[in-house]
Amino acid sequence: MFEIHRKELMWGGRKLVMETGRMARQADGAVLVTYGETVVLCTAVAQRSARVGIDFFPLTVNYQEKTFATGKIPGGFFKREGRPSEKETLTSRLIDRPIRPLFAKGFRNETQVICTVLSHDLENDPDVVALVGSAAALTLSGIPFLGPIAAARVGFIDGQYVLNPKVEDLDGSRLDLIVAGTADHVMMVESEAHELSEEEMLGAVNFGHEQFRPVIEAIIELAEKAAKDPWELPEPVDNSAVADKVKEAAEADLRGAYAEVVKQTRQGKIDALRDKVSAAFEDGDEAEKKAVSGVFKDLEKSIVRRQIIDTGVRIDGRDTKTVRPISCDVNLLPRAHGSALFTRGETQALAVATLGTGRDEQIIDALQGEYRERFMLHYNFPPYSVGEASFLRSPGRREIGHGKLAWRALRPLMPNWDDFPYTIRVVSEITESNGSSSMATVCGTSLSLMDAGVPLKRPVAGIAMGLILEDDSHAVLSDILGDEDHLGDMDFKVAGTEEGVTSLQMDIKVAGITSDIMKLALAQAREGRLHILGEMAAALARPRDEVGQYAPRITTIEIPKDKIREVIGTGGKVIREITEETGAKIDIEDDGTIRVAAASIEVADAAIAWIKDIVAEPEVGVIYTGKVVKVVDFGAFVNFIGNRDGLVHISELAPRRVGKVTDVVNEGDEVYVKMLAMDDRGKVRLSMRSVDQQSGQEISDDKKDGEAAAGKS
Repeated sequence: MFEIHRKELMWGGRKLVMETGRMARQADGAVLVTYGETVVLCTAVAQRSARVGIDFFPLTVNYQEKTFATGKIPGGFFKREGRPSEKETLTSRLIDRPIRPLFAKGFRNETQVICTVLSHDLENDPDVVALVGSAAALTLSGIPFLGPIAAARVGFIDGQYVLNPKVEDLDGSRLDLIVAGTADHVMMVESEAHELSEEEMLGAVNFGHEQFRPVIEAIIELAEKAAKDPWELPEPVDNSAVADKVKEAAEADLRGAYAEVVKQTRQGKIDALRDKVSAAFEDGDEAEKKAVSGVFKDLEKSIVRRQIIDTGVRIDGRDTKTVRPISCDVNLLPRAHGSALFTRGETQALAVATLGTGRDEQIIDALQGEYRERFMLHYNFPPYSVGEASFLRSPGRREIGHGKLAWRALRPLMPNWDDFPYTIRVVSEITESNGSSSMATVCGTSLSLMDAGVPLKRPVAGIAMGLILEDDSHAVLSDILGDEDHLGDMDFKVAGTEEGVTSLQMDIKVAGITSDIMKLALAQAREGRLHILGEMAAALARPRDEVGQYAPRITTIEIPKDKIREVIGTGGKVIREITEETGAKIDIEDDGTIRVAAASIEVADAAIAWIKDIVAEPEVGVIYTGKVVKVVDFGAFVNFIGNRDGLVHISELAPRRVGKVTDVVNEGDEVYVKMLAMDDRGKVRLSMRSVDQQSGQEISDDKKDGEAAAGKS
């Protein structure tokens, strides 16, 4: 019934198995990949014909995690998987980026890759497994995919590179890097690092590249047995005649347009010229009309790229290494806890930091289990930032991906929870965009956090590098513009401190780059990063000494674990009363750690005093302020510490003979009492006659005797 083909190899100390022919046989390509006990089904399907009039490659990648993979039932009312999680979205992008450039030029058929996590052993992250499976499925499918590729995760533990570290091992790793590529070239890099040097980062990339080559060989061997016949591609259309006409009509004006430094002016001239060229072909045949748009873009690309290669001068007049002018402003928003406006050329990010308590933590239900995130960074890209008008939608893949990239860059520098017990959220609003808004977010976020008083270990900055690759010539560009991103061959983002790299992300549009080019890009990025850090330091060089005026003040105290129940009270009655009466927010952890958040020191002190009274143990000989809660014939019961009461016997009410208790005290009176003793049953004896009820000071024995004698007479 099944014609099953398998390929097995030991990889990183675990067995990697790729199987085809058992599942999803109607897909163009389907591979079941097992690594350890993590299992991912990867499928690839493409439509047999392209949609009419389409001028781009419609590729969709969907990575999905099924909760049954770890023996869980989804939460929520519907009890089934719903919208993609952040992890699913990011992994979909991770797979998309290295495979997209490898489809045959001119292929326009709608293509979909779906990766479904069927089993997760909680040791081997499915993301790399899914990427390998996607490459294998495409290679077997017959779809015009110029692979195969493979990927690997690289850790850096105890000064050594580690291939595919287990999930638990990443906690002790200074690096979490994923690299993907062909046998000869690197296609994609994604990483988070704890201030590694450029040499260490390059070493990690080269290590991963070397280690995934056996996987590529295994995919090739599997394809030799099970690959489907390759698809026939339509003959390429000869648009040379159209290209000549477009060049003649537009080249001179297009060169002039690209001499404009201001983006809006330049774009306006290009749009007008594009309309003019399209109008010139209105009377032509349909084939010519369809070709005009692509030919015009090719002309744009040629002009920009050749100018940079031949002259070293870029669209805005800069050389290849110069960073655009930078402006940094902090403390812009009066009620925000921290704010910063970072502007680099025509790219601008408004970053706003908000400090919250433990109650504001984000609860994330992942396959690996539920965990809490105390640092959140949310990136928004409104249409006005590029001068457009369109619908405001919920965050898409781009917003989530850019936000996560900036988050990775900052996270290694964030303070420990014990040192700074705040939940932190930063929102980056991109108010202008012309290249590298994610790196502007890194810079703006760093400034806003320091403005909020968050004790970052060091400021963080980011820069985007580009590449123009023409025949045997190339140029690496620092701080790329949007046009240089669209028309270039690489988007290489590097973030870090003056000490080292904290995040690195690389995407390319060609079939790979060499290690030498990456080395050059890293070195040039360091120069740019240090320059940006210097500009940031002019606005704010270090975190403020205190949190913002409107941020909550959090005080941490410790209480015995056996006292937690007393502070909470039955059904939360006690802690609710403290919160309502004082206005403070209180978080209690299982180890007895209590964090009190309040708008002022006075509010925090009141709540802390209340808690300390509850957990305090009474001491013999100590004077307390108490409240009479009950009067009886033989004395009065006084609440003197927390919820603990003690008896003031009638003989201890005053330094004289008392005939009736109510002659001295009544219910509700506030009094000073001295603790005399506590018996084996926990009953407490108190005294009022030993304490001056006006001052709260203890009365000497001589004074007590005198007052007693006066009382008898």
